[in-house]
Amino acid sequence: MRALLAEYTIFNDPALASEGAAMLSVLSQSFECCGYEVVTPDGRDFGEEIAGLAPECDVGLVIAPDALMPPFISRIERLTHNIGCDSMAAAVCANKLLTAEILAANGISVPQRADSGRRVMKPVSGCGSQGVRLSEGPAGEGEFGQEYIRGEHLSVSLVGSRMIGNACTYYTGKPPLVLAINRQQMEVGQDGEFHYLGGETPVTHPMQEEISAAAVKAMTVLGCQGCVGVDMVVADRAYVVDVNPRPTTSIVGIAACMEEEIADILVQASKGGGPDEVHLRGRVRFDKDGNVTRI
Repeated sequence: MRALLAEYTIFNDPALASEGAAMLSVLSQSFECCGYEVVTPDGRDFGEEIAGLAPECDVGLVIAPDALMPPFISRIERLTHNIGCDSMAAAVCANKLLTAEILAANGISVPQRADSGRRVMKPVSGCGSQGVRLSEGPAGEGEFGQEYIRGEHLSVSLVGSRMIGNACTYYTGKPPLVLAINRQQMEVGQDGEFHYLGGETPVTHPMQEEISAAAVKAMTVLGCQGCVGVDMVVADRAYVVDVNPRPTTSIVGIAACMEEEIADILVQASKGGGPDEVHLRGRVRFDKDGNVTRI
């Protein structure tokens, strides 16, 4: 069996390459443990390499900045068995303003849109904390503002099962699987820019059920499948601030604690199955470069 793990940033985005390399390493080890030969693009032409490698692979997964993912996923979908989010849901999640509007319309708490005062400015199409800043000035091109909520920065890592059925009816008996709630280490620089430094996992929280339920509902509303990270700020309630339709850096810490293999979970979920829960032992801290320390 062969698995195509197509990670974009290692050769194409120096600012995110260390995080991409850490995720690729963990996922590659898991797939190899499950009996797969892992193949990856070598950076010459990412899209064309996917097109060349995918037909020879049994499964494929794209990891890339959100705005770039949809066309790459579309190639995977046409040429092999996609075990990540589908291209349509990924395209919705890549538009952060549209995502917030859809979540709010479905009763999920998100920071309110803000056009003046001290607020969080975000790129409409962004990746993680890149380009996210505190500002009282006007929005730049391709940006929008949201209210600034002081609270805990957490994320929830989940895996969604693919809907299965016939041409007329699609169904799955499995809700999204919560892998872990993670604490995010965020820093705001003197220039107001947010910087992601790593995190801690798994964490327990007095609002654990509300946090998990909000993440599951967000993922379900957006139609996401595969490995997804839901970023939140938790204050008086759990506010969803971003939905990443791909593995996130937290998977590095989760894999160090989880008894199950993430590769096996992803493949099973892509066929409508998978476990009902995972088993985590211990707790770890991890930085954005993938270095893990047990607590």
